[in-house]
Amino acid sequence: MELDNTIVLRPRFHMDVALPMNEILEHATKIKEEVKEDFRVKISDHHIFLFITLAKRKYYSPHLHLELEEKEDETTHVKGLFGPDQTVWTFFMFLHFIIAGVFLVFLMMAYSHWSLKQSATIDFVIMGLMIVFWFALYFQARINRKKCQPQMHKLKELTHKILRHKI
Repeated sequence: MELDNTIVLRPRFHMDVALPMNEILEHATKIKEEVKEDFRVKISDHHIFLFITLAKRKYYSPHLHLELEEKEDETTHVKGLFGPDQTVWTFFMFLHFIIAGVFLVFLMMAYSHWSLKQSATIDFVIMGLMIVFWFALYFQARINRKKCQPQMHKLKELTHKILRHKI
């Protein structure tokens, strides 16, 4: 999985596994006890969530969501989605919406000032700052993704351990 040259901040993958979904879920339940020192495994319906334990977690630590889809031929299609901690992701999106909102408010104010033949310099400066803040958020997210790559690879190894084992 090559992450360095991609724009996406929440990498995804998918694969087909020659095991039925119930065997994968049973194996995930067994693995859950084996890896509880390093990982937290949460199973809900046909979803498996893999987390780094609190003792080893950083603010940028990823989690992995696996969605299992059973196919007709007793195989399983697995969709994986890496993401940051839910609170970090919520805060990150909150900041994006605030920046977008401020940008739009000052865009409307700039249009009003322009149509009234008044100076809109401050409006354009603030809009420019919002663009700079947006790029800063994006690059901070890429830096965090780079920091968490070793943990992402550990989660992917755990995924392969869960999916490749025959019961």
